[in-house]
Amino acid sequence: MQIDRLSFLQKIGVYAATFLFLLFILMPFIEMIRVSLRPMSHLMTAEFSWWSEDFSLQAYRDMWKTVPLLGRYIFNSIFVASAVTVITMIVVIPAAYAYARLDFPFKALSLGGFLAVNMFTGAVLLIPLYRVLRTLSMLNTYWAMIIPGVAFLIPTGIWLLRSYLEKIPRELEEAAFVDGASRLYTLRRVVIPLAVPGLIVVGTAVYIGAYAQQFLFAITFNNVREIQPLPAGLFEFVGYQDTTWNELMAAALTGITPVMIVFLFLQKFLVAGLTAGAVKE
Repeated sequence: MQIDRLSFLQKIGVYAATFLFLLFILMPFIEMIRVSLRPMSHLMTAEFSWWSEDFSLQAYRDMWKTVPLLGRYIFNSIFVASAVTVITMIVVIPAAYAYARLDFPFKALSLGGFLAVNMFTGAVLLIPLYRVLRTLSMLNTYWAMIIPGVAFLIPTGIWLLRSYLEKIPRELEEAAFVDGASRLYTLRRVVIPLAVPGLIVVGTAVYIGAYAQQFLFAITFNNVREIQPLPAGLFEFVGYQDTTWNELMAAALTGITPVMIVFLFLQKFLVAGLTAGAVKE
């Protein structure tokens, strides 16, 4: 739908709907910013307002004192999510290429199995995963959060990337085969360079998934504070009798800021990857 072809009233309707949708999506972040800027003593007593005279950055200074390991928690989250993303993509790229280009027994059945795996949450398999990790002596290590994350995100990555690779013309690979290139060489030199937008989209989806599932695996498989990720570390702002909500929101915003900055730089690649194949030529 092209906005230029719409009437004036239709344009107003489109813009209004877009504004309401964005407001609904951004409202939690707006509220987090608002709470992080207000003194704790005013949060529960003062009336709600979009702007207040008592806004300050004091919570952003105090949070480092309240939770001295906060910087470590942020680093752990970024490290675990990055490790999960790298390992997952190393497995997903050749697997998705095989499902997109090769014919082998039980291909459709295994794809259906991957889809079935995505229907279960990590909570369903916590006990079996705990026993496996205990047997492998991986509890209370980074691997206790990385390995389950990789296992749950590989099926999602294969499904997403397979659809993108199927849109790459086979003639390009066949030309490489005629010149004597192997399947692996063609994947590295022909397919992967053409699939960069799709790889970025899949990598972003995997990274978000890895970041989001850290809390469940961290509190189950890890008891060492020094390697806890941010979602689990934020619990230290919750006391027995009260919770420092302004510092909690400030810490959460600080933790997601590096990820948001990276995504801003990758925005054009994300748009290119998401819209690839949307128009039939």
